[in-house]
Amino acid sequence: MNIENIIAKNLLDIQAVSLRPNEPFTWASGIKSPIYCDNRFVLSFPEKRDAVVDAFVSMIKEQYPEVEMLMGTATAGISWAALVADRMKLPMGYVRSSNKDHGKGNKIEGNLPVNTKVVIIEDLISTGGSVKGVVEALREANAQVLGVAAIFTYLLPASTELFTSIQCDFKTLSNYDILIEVAKEMNYIKEEDMDKLRAWKQDPKDESWMTK
Repeated sequence: MNIENIIAKNLLDIQAVSLRPNEPFTWASGIKSPIYCDNRFVLSFPEKRDAVVDAFVSMIKEQYPEVEMLMGTATAGISWAALVADRMKLPMGYVRSSNKDHGKGNKIEGNLPVNTKVVIIEDLISTGGSVKGVVEALREANAQVLGVAAIFTYLLPASTELFTSIQCDFKTLSNYDILIEVAKEMNYIKEEDMDKLRAWKQDPKDESWMTK
């Protein structure tokens, strides 16, 4: 079993990712979704946590061998950036969602010399909107953003469009397409639900997927 499938299975095993094609979740945006993902949950399971850290290390060494520093996204990416940076013996920092309202008013935390080659660590890529601000902040600070590494992506068209528009590479340890296939193999979902799951991904705002 390859690493993408292993990570997907781990996420399902501990219910960090849940699939309910017939009883959709409601996201904060109001979107009805057959999937709910909370990768913070993985931190509570040392064996699964180590698998994610190992996979991050391998990916970063292979995809971004020039990396000099890891930057976590606030707040979900901070713990993963710290764990991976410790394993790789790299400097680490993080980027706030907005400037701190006291002290020096920092948005970027950590020692970030000019032209540092940075990889951003995120736990989940949905539309990519939250990562965009992180990329822009680091570029404004004269860092070289090599790319974004995340645990999981829904593979929504909006995320591909966004990363293309900001000219930023991104890689993930696993993704939605692989996860639903693994879920089917695990009998977590039924074959007849696959059409709903695939249709949702094409346009989450179009609720017609629920009647497939």
